[in-house]
Amino acid sequence: MTSDLQTMALKKKWDQRYRQASLDKPEAAFVLRESRHLLPIKGDALDMACGLGGNALLLAEAGLSTQAWDISPVAIETLQSRAMNVRGSLQAIVRDVSINPPSPASFDVIVVSYFLERTLAQSLCAALRPGGILFYQTFVRDKVSQQGPSNPEFLLAENELLTLFATLRLRVYREEGRLGNVQQGLRNEALLVSQKP
Repeated sequence: MTSDLQTMALKKKWDQRYRQASLDKPEAAFVLRESRHLLPIKGDALDMACGLGGNALLLAEAGLSTQAWDISPVAIETLQSRAMNVRGSLQAIVRDVSINPPSPASFDVIVVSYFLERTLAQSLCAALRPGGILFYQTFVRDKVSQQGPSNPEFLLAENELLTLFATLRLRVYREEGRLGNVQQGLRNEALLVSQKP
């Protein structure tokens, strides 16, 4: 749980970052772009800690009723203006997911990219409806470059996503570490697609 002062500091930090971000259409995370064919034809989706909403835009365009949550009002305002041009349903909301995680059995799809709050793992599993899918991608400790955060609190240990979401059925997992030619492949990150039984 975060205190009010921590929440205010996080909002300020992320608002500043998103004010300086490119106004080009944000990219969806690799895990969602590459596994888009696993999305259901219809249902409710959440892009949690959405930032500028690249995942949310993709989910809405895929025909899912989409919610996008982020602590930053600047990010949500930017996404709301972009959502006007999207074919599909997208609702962008300012929400601190650390304090207010999703309700149980509320989504068919949840996407989390570049956000790590380990204490939310059980809430995310519970928030999926039966057959629901979790797409998760974030940075790892075993990095080959300085990309991503430096604080280990915000970096995954080796195979940690598998442990955090062990109650779900694994569908796709990728974590290449320093194996082979580190100039190729998806480095510095782990990605997971899992399904609720």
